[in-house]
Amino acid sequence: MSGAALLAVDVGGTTIKSALVGADGRVLSRQWLATGQGAAAEQAVTDSARHLGRQARDEGLTVVGAGVVSPGVIDPEAGVVRYASNLDWTDVSLSALVRAGLDVPVAVGHDARAAGEAEGLLGAARGRRDYVHVSIGTGIAASLVVGGTLVAGSAGGAGELGHAPVVPDGEACPCGQRGCLEVYASGGGIARRYLELTGRPATAREVAERLVTDRVAQQVWDDAVRAWVTSLASLTLTLEPELVVLGGGLAQAGDALLDPVRAGLRAALTWRTPPAVEVSTLGSDAALTGAALLAARAAGVEVDPDAWGARA
Repeated sequence: MSGAALLAVDVGGTTIKSALVGADGRVLSRQWLATGQGAAAEQAVTDSARHLGRQARDEGLTVVGAGVVSPGVIDPEAGVVRYASNLDWTDVSLSALVRAGLDVPVAVGHDARAAGEAEGLLGAARGRRDYVHVSIGTGIAASLVVGGTLVAGSAGGAGELGHAPVVPDGEACPCGQRGCLEVYASGGGIARRYLELTGRPATAREVAERLVTDRVAQQVWDDAVRAWVTSLASLTLTLEPELVVLGGGLAQAGDALLDPVRAGLRAALTWRTPPAVEVSTLGSDAALTGAALLAARAAGVEVDPDAWGARA
């Protein structure tokens, strides 16, 4: 498919990442935009599609399909985000937003499920039939694969791990519940709790870097680890995955996160072997890579996992 290109868009809680990808999976260009909320976030999606569409034309390429992924409760058949608390979206048509900037076939998916599918086809979970991929960013969501089948749920909301309560009567969550995993263990949650306790701003990565010298950083991190262990232990006993893949920005903390989570799972699952816990090999771009794969599907482009180069 010479001269053909695919558009991939990953709508995050703080940033919209988009990429122009060749039909062979090579990343041709990238763009980042602040997400915003509500109507501003909708406009940013259209602007991303329009910008990369123009760039493709300028380079003599034809965009043949688009894939766009988002957090929240997704209706992929309708191309609609039914609800996304971090974006202040209710019944937003992502397919229409992309087509307003670029008139091509559009596939819409959940960001965590798209990331998990990409990880299973191209990354750390390749060849596994029972695994969980957890995306940790502004929020938290999981891709659940059981017997080689991606679980979406009856209403498309399976895997909203971030809104599973892990602390009884805990801190309030924007979703309206209390004690959600996301409050304690997401990148945004860790940064917020550190700021509230110290009055000093810090990213989750900066909190992780201060563990040896900062008592409050250690307290916030320990709370996050306990929340992770509670959540993953329950998930293990429910689904029995052979592998848990941690992805997104916070997973880049590496052993500072992996070692205590692995130890906590061993202690929590006293009568059975815990699943392996590994860091994503696709990194924070897993969802964007998943969006590129959706775009290929929408355009009828065949993907060879051994040759596909879209680490978008």
